[in-house]
Amino acid sequence: MHLETIIIGVMASILVLGSAITYFAFKAYRRTGDPSLRGLMIGFGFVTLGALFGGIAHQLLEVGLDVGVVINAVLTAVGFSIITYSLFLE
Repeated sequence: MHLETIIIGVMASILVLGSAITYFAFKAYRRTGDPSLRGLMIGFGFVTLGALFGGIAHQLLEVGLDVGVVINAVLTAVGFSIITYSLFLE
């Protein structure tokens, strides 16, 4: 199997699963109004967008794979920072 095909498959699964987690966190936030769930939703949204934007940059904008990985990594780091912060909210 070609490496790009594997990357596309993995990123697609991250997009689907990340979107599901973001959606369920949104529903929980709307139901409870808990700010930590809002942070969780936003954090997972950034992680999911990292996979989406990194893939779009590489596949559609034809930037190098390394640039796509950097875009993905930056948005993932931002997302995990937000998730970590949300764990400290009361």
